[in-house]
Amino acid sequence: MISWSSRLARPLVRPLVGTGITPNHVTTVRLLAGLGTFVLLAQGDATSTWWAGWTWLLTVFLDYADGELARVGNMASPAGHAYDYAVDVTVNSLFFLGVGVGLRHSSLGWWSVGLGVLASVSILLASLWSEAIAQRQGEGTKAFTGRFGFNFDDLLYLLAPLAWLDWLRPTLFAATCSGVCLMLLTRRRLSQMRCAVEGSSPTKAR
Repeated sequence: MISWSSRLARPLVRPLVGTGITPNHVTTVRLLAGLGTFVLLAQGDATSTWWAGWTWLLTVFLDYADGELARVGNMASPAGHAYDYAVDVTVNSLFFLGVGVGLRHSSLGWWSVGLGVLASVSILLASLWSEAIAQRQGEGTKAFTGRFGFNFDDLLYLLAPLAWLDWLRPTLFAATCSGVCLMLLTRRRLSQMRCAVEGSSPTKAR
């Protein structure tokens, strides 16, 4: 299923084909934008948070743009996929760590940093285990699929307006709770797949 974000990105990246710009270049720009978002969020002030929302929107869109450029330009490679995935996991995790650091001046105090670390780590592990599930299911599949042209990753767009509306504190609580639950669910699903494979393997003769 092609998401709406991918359909939007495709005509925008098509002119880049043949220019020497590769998907890895786009992925690197996303990494820099993601690091910039983290730094802005960590400041904790209204102006920095406002700009963080815009840089975050850029990172989410570029996540689709690099993949579409790889497809339309026939530039996909295992190394490129690995780099793209590493940047995805890093950028998504850093967002919530940045939120936690930025909220240290709120009523949460330094507890917000702990919540940010917990949310970041749980999302990191859930992402890694989701990739392991996808690899076991076969090429081109995902651990969690979307519907009606929307992918699970499209929810990341919502983080920008939440930042603009100054709703990052409830967002951090929600991300921590949902991140931990998703981490446990993904781990359980991966364990079940491993047990199924081990159970179907022929018993070695003694």
